[in-house]
Amino acid sequence: MFVHPTLSEAHHPAKGDKLTFALVFVPCFVLLLFVAAIGQVLGVSWKSWLPGSENMTNIFSGVSAGIYTFMSHIF
Repeated sequence: MFVHPTLSEAHHPAKGDKLTFALVFVPCFVLLLFVAAIGQVLGVSWKSWLPGSENMTNIFSGVSAGIYTFMSHIF
């Protein structure tokens, strides 16, 4: 059975794509985690600042949801 090359590539991203994703995700996660931690310590409602994190129960899932929402807009 012949599979179109672009369809098979969509399911298996290239190694460079994974590296690019990590190089964008990790710094953004660290930055927003820092901002959320400062907001948490100061008692500020930081979840409203990150789209997608409004209904999350802890800081890590909230920041992850915000990052994935942000990354879906840039990729």
